[in-house]
Amino acid sequence: MTRKQAKFFFLAPAIIWVFVFTIFPLGYSAVLSVFSLENSVDVTRTKVPLLDDAGEPVLTRSGKPRTRTVIERTVNSDWTFVGGKNFVRITKDMQAAEAAKVTVIFAVVAVTIQIVLGMALALLFNRKLPARGVMRSVMIMPIFATPIAVGYLFFTIFFENGGPLSFTGIPWLSNPSWALFSVILVDVWQWTPFAFLVFLAALQGIDSEQIEAARLDTESSWKIFTNIVLPALQPVIVIVLLLRFAEAIKVFDIPFALTGGGPGVATQSYTFLAFRTGLRFFDVGYASAMSYTLLIAAMIIVTVFFSRIRKSYS
Repeated sequence: MTRKQAKFFFLAPAIIWVFVFTIFPLGYSAVLSVFSLENSVDVTRTKVPLLDDAGEPVLTRSGKPRTRTVIERTVNSDWTFVGGKNFVRITKDMQAAEAAKVTVIFAVVAVTIQIVLGMALALLFNRKLPARGVMRSVMIMPIFATPIAVGYLFFTIFFENGGPLSFTGIPWLSNPSWALFSVILVDVWQWTPFAFLVFLAALQGIDSEQIEAARLDTESSWKIFTNIVLPALQPVIVIVLLLRFAEAIKVFDIPFALTGGGPGVATQSYTFLAFRTGLRFFDVGYASAMSYTLLIAAMIIVTVFFSRIRKSYS
């Protein structure tokens, strides 16, 4: 095997993986987004002889063979090219607008809390504390939990009849406002450790001599934080904000497991609505258009963030 062949041999699994699980689904869903699917069911009923265990026809008292009706259903799928009508339909769909509103509120509130709380915890753990290593390990444990499992876990915690928090009398999952707050709270619990871990690593990379020199000029910890620490952490904050916001607008697991999108549509995220539209109502063309709209929105947000980062540090 030559060197060139060896390179291709080791790269082939990654190339196949990207093509099968990324490029092909994106291309296929792009095709679906410009089509409309209509399903119809043809039902046929056929009478067949009723047989006994020996395979002989079962007869009536008059000697005629008994029959049974076999029902066969045939699903017919009719694909119609509609061009950009699915995308235009999104702009007129009140349910999509409500789902987008829920997603934006969730993403903005959850990510803001995660960054603020993660920064506060990082500043706390950047000091010398007893058993700091053990506490830091415990802090990051929620990151490794599966979101769908976390959703079901907190469903039992928030359960209003016999759950651990039922004594509060708060309708965690039955009231629309509290249900959305519960979803945000669960996401904050799971992903604040991510912000904390990244900020802690960035804090430990700041030159300690620079901070010590600043302490000679002022005793205010707030001034040191705003004038030295915060500017040094700005690129890291932007990256964390970008990563978490891009993930937050795709939220699906926690609302699916915790509230099922309810009560009503109070916690139905945009991705949850796309899931229901495509896999429950079988309007896959419209669901694909919804998914591509979210992809385009995420790409615009990422592009704007990175362009501003380049302007700031060019």
